[in-house]
Amino acid sequence: MSEKSVKIAINGAAGRMGRQLLAAVGERDGTAVSAAIDAPGQACIGLDTSVLSGGEATNVNTVDSLANVIEHFDTIIDFTAPAVTLALLETLRGTNKKVVIGTTGFTAVQLEALSAAAESLPIVFAANYSIGVTVTLALLRDAAKALGDDYDVEISEAHHHHKVDAPSGTALAMGHAVADALGRDLDQCAVYAREGITGARKSKTIGFATVRAGDIIGDHTVLYAGNGERLEITHKATDRMTFARGAVRAAHWVSSQPAGLYDMTHVLGLAKD
Repeated sequence: MSEKSVKIAINGAAGRMGRQLLAAVGERDGTAVSAAIDAPGQACIGLDTSVLSGGEATNVNTVDSLANVIEHFDTIIDFTAPAVTLALLETLRGTNKKVVIGTTGFTAVQLEALSAAAESLPIVFAANYSIGVTVTLALLRDAAKALGDDYDVEISEAHHHHKVDAPSGTALAMGHAVADALGRDLDQCAVYAREGITGARKSKTIGFATVRAGDIIGDHTVLYAGNGERLEITHKATDRMTFARGAVRAAHWVSSQPAGLYDMTHVLGLAKD
């Protein structure tokens, strides 16, 4: 039996991820680009999405208003900025649309607003849509449970010099995975900066280190350091299409889900809740 055909909109279509998402939708059977949106005044407005993706003509032109194409899609994928994402969710309030969010850098208050939107909309929200990262998060939880409090935890991440938030959403997701497995609150135990005479490392903290350089797509390592041994779990992304393909997979999956807040563990069948 063939897959259900899902009409997908891309918000932020001319961005780095937007272009990759357009291409990824074109790769997958059972999905099609039916709308593309970007900010008013952008050079892409009015252009066929194929100009952005480098693929075949779609006869779908990029527009500058979500409201103008709201009847044209089933699911929308959004990799933009927190304020833009929350405005999108407000526009979709009361509709039956499905949403996939890859935006990072939300504040705690903004996350609460996102969660509230999921009470009436089916939303997949993940810091990283890589299949490999999702599996890595599961490995991190298992390792933390097995190693316990006898091992110090440090998380390092590296991204391209255009990235505007730090630590990355993926690094924070890894921190939460470890902290939850150890029964800790990441907001209370995270250490994001060290400089000068810091004193000895405090027990049960989780450290973060950030690199921004060149065109690094995304490298993440979690170090568990004990007395006499170290364990490192690393994920490296070499192609941004990895994230785009995962997001499109999520868009197809969420198209048949009820309202609620999901992540990639639900998409891959790894969720334990």
